[in-house]
This record gives sequence, C-alpha cells and structure tokens, in this order.
Amino acid sequence: MVKDLGEQGLLKLFRPFCSDLVGDDAAVMGSLPEGRELVVTTDMLIDGVHFSDATTSAEDVGWRAAAVNLSDLAAMGATPWGMTIALGLPPTTPVDWVTGVYRGFDECLRQYGSQLVGGDTVRSPHICLSVTAFGTVAMGRAIQRHTAKVGDLIVVTGNHGLSKAGLELLLHPELDEKLAGYSQRDEVIFSLKRSHQRPTPRLDVPPLIWRIIEEQLNIPEEFKIAGMDSSDGLADAIVQICQASGVGAHLYWSEIAIAEVIQFIAEENAIDWVLYGGEDFELVLCLPASIARTLVDRLPKSAIIGEIIGRDSGDLIEGLTMEGAFQHFQV
Repeated sequence: MVKDLGEQGLLKLFRPFCSDLVGDDAAVMGSLPEGRELVVTTDMLIDGVHFSDATTSAEDVGWRAAAVNLSDLAAMGATPWGMTIALGLPPTTPVDWVTGVYRGFDECLRQYGSQLVGGDTVRSPHICLSVTAFGTVAMGRAIQRHTAKVGDLIVVTGNHGLSKAGLELLLHPELDEKLAGYSQRDEVIFSLKRSHQRPTPRLDVPPLIWRIIEEQLNIPEEFKIAGMDSSDGLADAIVQICQASGVGAHLYWSEIAIAEVIQFIAEENAIDWVLYGGEDFELVLCLPASIARTLVDRLPKSAIIGEIIGRDSGDLIEGLTMEGAFQHFQV
C-alpha cells in the first residue's frame, strides 16, 4: 500500500516514468519556437465517475488520463509538448495499481510524442487524477468553437457510439450473447472494449487538414477551422459549436453511421448511443465544402454529417435534443 512507501518512496517509484526536466520545483519549458502559441488544458478523472475496477485496469486508467488531454490538444490543432499529473490517493491504495497507472500513462505519452514533466501526490479519501497538458500550435491556426460559418460542412473523423458499446459490454458481460454468431465475435467485442479503455486522440487530423488547405491555393491566409472533440458526445459537440458560433446546423441523418454491431447490442437505443454515448474522442469539424470533401476522401471512417446554416428561428439543430447528453453535475 502507498502508506508503506510514503511520499519520498512514491517519488522514487515514479522517477523512471519522468523526463529529464523533472527534479526541481517546476519544469522549465523554454522559449516557444518562433510563430508558435502555447496551448494548455487540464482534465480530471475520478474513481467511480470516469473509471472503476469493473471496467478499467490501472494501465488503462493511466492511458485514458493521458489520452483525454491529448484529445483536447488535438481538438485545438496543437502538437503535444509535455504533461503533469497529480494523484490523490487513499493510503490503502495498492502500490502495484499506482505503478500500473504510470505505466499506462507513459505508454500513451511515448506513442504520441509527449513526456511527463512533473506532478504531485497527495492523500485523498478517493482516487483522483488531475492532468495538465501543454502543447503548441502555429500562430493563428488554433481550432476553436466560435468560428463556424454558414455554408461550412460538418465532418466527423470517425464513428461514434463505440466507447458506449464497449462500456456496456464491460458492465454487462451477458450482452456478449447478443453477438452470438456474429462474424469475428471475439475480435469485435475486444475492439469495442478497447474503444472505451484506450481511446485514440486524433492528433493525426489537424496536420492533414492544413496540408489540404495549402494544396487549395484559393483558401485565404486568415482561414480558421472550427471544431472540438466529442468527449461528451457527438450531439454535445455540435450544439456547443453552434452556440459558440451563433449559427444553426442541418444534419444529414442518413450519413450518421450506426455500426452494425451497435445495432445488435443497443437495438432501438442505437442512435442514442451514437449521439449521446460520449468518450469517443473523435473530432467534430466545420470546414468549407472543398476541404471537407477532400478530408473525407483521405481519412478512413470520416464522414460529412451536416452543414452549418443561419440561426434565424427555431432550435439550433432540428430534431436534436440534449436530454440524453452527459452533464457533469446532473444528479
């Protein structure tokens, strides 16, 4: 248990996972490269809210803690630089569990070119992780929610509802039987569970968009990309962008993919899983038609699911409500 190690013992345990910048009271980031801006994001994960022993191993908790912050950087169009992690731990927390968290955290950072540059550990009645991520973005190229324009097409970078399906399978193993006879059943079940336990931050997307923009010479220099990630659900992302930009959206409902396997598991609730399931960590982007179509041609599993329209009257998005959306303080 961590109470047997004490704070200094924990620090020695964590040292192999840290970069060479760790060792003082704070890490020195150094000067930003010319023409780059700093991007900072913070996210918390709480035991019993964002993870549990029933659904997530220690290594997966660490991976998710890193991945959700990398996703926020991707949603801003930023390149990761480093992260800090603060852990609140009950004294009875097993040391192996804590080591597993750092192992998963480190694995994710290494895969996406980032590093652990600091953190803290404190005594807490509940396990909690607070991660702050630092990244950089080229001047004027940050992706933001408030820049969607009438005529933009709405692009999603991948399918939704997969993390929700994986979570349901982890919580209710009996649902496996619904996939009896399904082609490659074991691989499908593993993939869905993996979608929940080890999300993929879409850091690959912003560089691809800017390559496309540079190819299309008619795009003005002051061009802005509007978007965010879908961590709180696809519907939430679309509504947030519309609210921030003062626009509405017309959705192409037939283009919103519902994976066949989700239809098997969720049946009549399949569309709700896709719209409101959350934690898929894809990007939802609003782009000029030529860029949107080229992006979809080059990015597997991406799709154009609607267009931005004027907000003259009525709802932001016809046929879409937020009643099923995740809200942090909903009781």
